[in-house]
Amino acid sequence: MSNRIVIIPTYNEIENIEAIIRKVMSLNPLFDLLIVDDGSPDGTGQKVKELQQEFSDRIHLQERKGKLGLGTAYIHGFKYALKHGFEYIFEMDADFSHNPDDLVKLYNACANDGADMAIGSRYIKGVNVVNWPIGRVLMSYFAGYYVRFVTGMPIMDATAGFKCYTRKVLKTIDLDSIKFVGYAFQVEMKFTAWKFGFNIVEVPIIFTDRTKGQSKMSANIFKEAILGVIQMKITSLFKRYIPEKTEETKPVYELMGV
Repeated sequence: MSNRIVIIPTYNEIENIEAIIRKVMSLNPLFDLLIVDDGSPDGTGQKVKELQQEFSDRIHLQERKGKLGLGTAYIHGFKYALKHGFEYIFEMDADFSHNPDDLVKLYNACANDGADMAIGSRYIKGVNVVNWPIGRVLMSYFAGYYVRFVTGMPIMDATAGFKCYTRKVLKTIDLDSIKFVGYAFQVEMKFTAWKFGFNIVEVPIIFTDRTKGQSKMSANIFKEAILGVIQMKITSLFKRYIPEKTEETKPVYELMGV
């Protein structure tokens, strides 16, 4: 077992799951992989079980009953990773929109360059998106502008779902207090880490839209993101971002001068 684990939530990803697993398993340094599958009726979970026979010590599977949402899948995965002692915890999609090779860049940003959170950013160096229609590119880009305007958070790709967290970030955040389940979840996690004063960096990546399977984006997810950012900002005005004092969060106290 390595000290690095990649969390991939899945629902009906049978067309991508074997290829993405084999690619992550081939990387150097080694990464463990946790699949959080929401009862995919297409056999995604069963395929993961088959591959566990080949990579038994590095592939982990958590199966949930029904489609419970992206955010709850990641929270489930974060708790699993913390319980099992991982130091670097990654988020990634199953559909190759995130290039698995970039996991190494995100890891180096945290392990070697001192970041507490590293974001695989589509917009830190221009617009690096492939195969999206122009309308979706504009919607995504201006969503980031909207988030920066409302929250004051200086992150170009606020909705990005390709990230590396250090253990201390996830230990500091009260994971049970994270409310959003769609793409607003991605904003909420970044905003909360930023409010705690963690060092967040953006690492340039190229995002390529999926070529197999179907997108999980919906109007309700988009609505949650738009309204959720305002709600999140208002709530933050009445909240103190002081972590519980433990050995693992001691560096945060030192950073804050508390």
